[in-house]
Amino acid sequence: MKFTGPFLTSVSTGLLAALALLPLAARAEWPAYRGPNGDGSSAETGLATKWPAAGPRALWKVPTPAGFGSFTVAGGKAYTIVTRQFAGADQETLVACNADTGKELFSFAIGIAKFDKGGDSGAAGNNGGDGARSTPTVDGGKVYAISGNLAVVCHDAATGKRIWARSIMTEHAGVQIKWQNAASPVIDGNLLFVAGGGPGQALLALDKNTGKTVWKTQDDVMTHSTPTVGTILGVRQVIFFTKEGLVALAPANGAVLWRYKFPFSTSTAISPVICGDIVYCSAGYGIGAGAAKIAKAGSAFTATEIYRVTGNKPLANHWSTPVFTGGYIYGMFQFKEYSAGPLKCVEAATGKVVWEKEGFGPGNVTLVDGKLVALSDAGELILVEATPKAYTELARAKVLTGKCWSTPVFSGGKIYARSTKEGVCLDVSAKSAAAK
Repeated sequence: MKFTGPFLTSVSTGLLAALALLPLAARAEWPAYRGPNGDGSSAETGLATKWPAAGPRALWKVPTPAGFGSFTVAGGKAYTIVTRQFAGADQETLVACNADTGKELFSFAIGIAKFDKGGDSGAAGNNGGDGARSTPTVDGGKVYAISGNLAVVCHDAATGKRIWARSIMTEHAGVQIKWQNAASPVIDGNLLFVAGGGPGQALLALDKNTGKTVWKTQDDVMTHSTPTVGTILGVRQVIFFTKEGLVALAPANGAVLWRYKFPFSTSTAISPVICGDIVYCSAGYGIGAGAAKIAKAGSAFTATEIYRVTGNKPLANHWSTPVFTGGYIYGMFQFKEYSAGPLKCVEAATGKVVWEKEGFGPGNVTLVDGKLVALSDAGELILVEATPKAYTELARAKVLTGKCWSTPVFSGGKIYARSTKEGVCLDVSAKSAAAK
């Protein structure tokens, strides 16, 4: 794949016409950082549980220099944010490529890529690659991105043409944090949720079509966490994980529904995990994990802590957000255990570790067809049964070079994954496996 500059490149009318003919209705999509459901899971089935000895077939592989964002897949395109140089400066650059071939379709810059090397750590021989931490979101024919310096941009997903842009730093008295923004755009209905404003406007909802501020509220200082939207006890809510802890707001007007105070030290990065009427959260730097049980009486909510486990073991999640299914949480529970940190199964209601397996590091998991698709920080892709009975590995393959602090995604029978050096699309469809 030949890289272009950081700004929009032209796309031929013929190419756009060809893309329009793709059977998009039949294509399962992963349009946001945490997937179609906002919880790291896919309802799609048909994942092959046995892989060839050399690993799943790579349909394409392209350079993805520097950064920790993941892929999003929608409308026949795969999007991610890389680092490219233009006019003597590194730029955070959103790239759109054909989801089936990897051919680049367009790109545009979203901000200067100026980081402080905080992301250069890693296992010996697998360090470096600091860059954008955010992942694009696709919704309603538009693609959205947030830069490290809190620029929020909206472009046409078919052509890359700019529709609107906002600066949280300049327009909402933004408060920058160490290592800059890592949150991805979260959209629910017509609203895009973002943190980072100053007092009285720390938490914001923007109109996704115009960028106009719909509401602003609270004084919380943001963290690196991407908000979670979900329904608890029949009520839709957006949950921010700030330096104060968890705060759940009514999406329509920003009214506070409940709070769960949780300590902060240095960085908080995982998204809140909704486990029915329990919400789990965690951080590194000695903080550990906790969970609150949410109750409702009339229209009033309460959040009551049901456990708190301090320290970097056994439950710290540095930036690896776990997934929830069947009463259990699965994910990488570790703090700076590069290449060695374990994948664990944890009972959501008690915080009890049910099983663990070393050798994953600070990678990430997704939940697909009752299986965990786990990407280690060293670029190994591992398929594991999502069961509390025992660690049961189904398949494993080395699929990437470079450091993987990103999340593997599943769309249309394919896994899209990236590192600080390259991105890959893998055929893991059960139909393809059966045909062989």
